[in-house]
Amino acid sequence: MKNALKRTGFPTRNMVKKLVFAITLCSTSLTFAQNKQAFVDNVVKEAKTNSQLEKLAHELFDVVGPRLVGTPQLKQASDWAIKQYGDWGISARAEKWGEWRGWERGITHIDLISPRLRTLEGTQLAWSPSTKGKGINAEAIVLPEVTDSVAFAAWLPNVKGKLVLISMPQISGRPDKNFEEFATKDGLAKFKKDKEDANKAWRDRMSKTGLNAKNLALAIEKAGAAGIIINNWSAGWGVDKVFGANTTKIPTVDLSVEDYGLVFRLAESGHQPKLRIQSESKELGMVPTFNTLAEIKGTEKPNEYVMLSAHFDSWDAASGATDNGTGTIMMMETMRLLKKFYPNPKRTILVGHWSSEEQGLNGSRAFVEDHPEIVNNLQALFNQDNGTGRVVNITGQGFASAKDFLPKWLAAVPDTIKNQIKTSFPGSPSGGGSDNASFVAAGALGFSLGSLPWDYFSYTWHTNRDSYDKVVFDEVRSNVVLAAILVYMACEDPQRTSNEKATLGNDPRTGKPATWPAPVKANRKGGVN
Repeated sequence: MKNALKRTGFPTRNMVKKLVFAITLCSTSLTFAQNKQAFVDNVVKEAKTNSQLEKLAHELFDVVGPRLVGTPQLKQASDWAIKQYGDWGISARAEKWGEWRGWERGITHIDLISPRLRTLEGTQLAWSPSTKGKGINAEAIVLPEVTDSVAFAAWLPNVKGKLVLISMPQISGRPDKNFEEFATKDGLAKFKKDKEDANKAWRDRMSKTGLNAKNLALAIEKAGAAGIIINNWSAGWGVDKVFGANTTKIPTVDLSVEDYGLVFRLAESGHQPKLRIQSESKELGMVPTFNTLAEIKGTEKPNEYVMLSAHFDSWDAASGATDNGTGTIMMMETMRLLKKFYPNPKRTILVGHWSSEEQGLNGSRAFVEDHPEIVNNLQALFNQDNGTGRVVNITGQGFASAKDFLPKWLAAVPDTIKNQIKTSFPGSPSGGGSDNASFVAAGALGFSLGSLPWDYFSYTWHTNRDSYDKVVFDEVRSNVVLAAILVYMACEDPQRTSNEKATLGNDPRTGKPATWPAPVKANRKGGVN
């Protein structure tokens, strides 16, 4: 009978099966293409016409403010995010992973009271002790030039009851780019030489004390100083990088480049400047620290995961807008769009808002340690953590298969966004320095969405100027569209991604052979740094 069918030209059963399969495949492909385009169109329209980024930024940066690990503001921010996710119908929770030194910032007020009056621009460092009571009224003195550590030890008793300036005074409060744009050729050359000479002279002055910066501050504290004054200028207009204090009994305050230079010159010229400092803060003991997580459950493969990632914590001299508030609100807005236009993803979508990134990726490292079931079943993770600019760089992070799926996923992204992104494969597993590195070290596909700097390192990264007004919202909107489409494509991809490691060449930063980073344990009970 079968042979007769063949002779008469009728299809065989096998031919029918193949035909049905081909029709089904074409139908499925057509349906996916239609669904994909509808999703992309909806996301682009919503991001342009109904963006919630400005609202989220105002509530997080202006109302809640900075989110230093161990402070009440980090808990307040987490509560706010969980409520916001709940309002969108997205399940969210705080997940404790350790404890940290609890501290709450108070008012900082600094005045020059002699030889003239001036209110100075400055702030106490994170975790700096309070001045207590009526504050400090004391003379400011300069770290001296000494011949060696013995001479410095002999001088050290002079700090008793004094405020000690231990940072280099800048030769100019103008950014280098001013001299590059406006100075004559000779003027620029002189400025560069003067700056180099000043830096060398100060390094020599520090070296002869026999102490590094941390131990110098502790030695001055032990010798009975009233406080320490520093300036961590970022080489941008009025911008200081403000980190944590090393002292535990006396306050450390950071003055602006302009006011630090004023006080330093007065002290060095013998005018014996006197300052009044009121800096209030509270020690809260060890407090819980946690990550904030949100989830849209997968329907077909709920135990496979696609993740969004951004650290929630910040330094606290400003409001942590671009480090990493922009990454945070980007991921929240992306989740909102996914919930609205892709409520039943094939794979589970997670977003991790990590804490204590600034102290060593501790929140994401703890998550990786605590959730092998997620890390081992991770389709991809997309992390953003370098300012407000549009994404222009994605690498394969050292994974051999990244070249097979990342370009395919990016193909769905609108040309206006996609054409600005440079991809490189296999890339370096050590690149990025942010929370995706915690996943890469565990062998999971964690990708950094690298963005344009917008003078990030000069003006906003870890500075007292990292505030709402530095956000370029149209750039962040572009990143939301990109992230939403990448997550959609990763969820819909019928293939499971491979975490096979590529053969690496040289690390572009060092020129030496690149190596895969080893996992680093999270610091689950932390102090200052």
